Amino acid sequence: MSEVLKLQNINQSFFQGKNELKVLSNLKLTLKRGEKVAIVGSSGSGKSSLLHIAGLLEKPLSGNIIICGKNAAESNDKVRTIIRKTSLGFVYQNNFLLPEFTAFENILIPQLINNTNIKLAKKRTLELLRSIQMHDRADHRPSELSGGEQQRIAIARSIANFPEIIIADEPTGNLDSLTGKITIDLLLSLAKNIGMTILVATHDMKIANRMDRVLKLDNGVLINVN
Repeated sequence: MSEVLKLQNINQSFFQGKNELKVLSNLKLTLKRGEKVAIVGSSGSGKSSLLHIAGLLEKPLSGNIIICGKNAAESNDKVRTIIRKTSLGFVYQNNFLLPEFTAFENILIPQLINNTNIKLAKKRTLELLRSIQMHDRADHRPSELSGGEQQRIAIARSIANFPEIIIADEPTGNLDSLTGKITIDLLLSLAKNIGMTILVATHDMKIANRMDRVLKLDNGVLINVN
């Protein structure tokens, strides 16, 4: 399998007054195409910072971020934005659906932003709604959907542009255990069908153990758990 993500010697710190808080220390991570990797660790260990750096949402103090062969750390903001739009999909604990738009529109809009032909984008949106068994809720706004239904729409939105990598930050954190399991089942199934790589941060070891690898973030470095 080819490499789709490589983090090399990533360092990140934050400052509280004059005190430096070291979050990531010469961190290294490589993900292969189609691989599913979980990041676990205590609250405040830096899991979200790691995912934000991998997703080009946050710049590290130093290190290389290579996505699909491109060194994003050396790229300008315009190139980084293009890489995010074309190679990455995101699922968050808070789904960030656009409240004024319907489920259909929430999946459609990212495709139009990515310059997908509107006819193809609508077709893709309908296919995704059917695949997550939400086609009968297409015209509903987020406020009219349950938490689990909203997260299913968020997952469909994240894969609408056929990204190479899905980055998921506590995707079931706001869901009960059964709904969380259904949500992860869906994410894994859709990713497998398209051959996408998944990088997920979670506190739930039941979810972590369903991935190919589990890594623990401890004192700024990643340690193999299994």
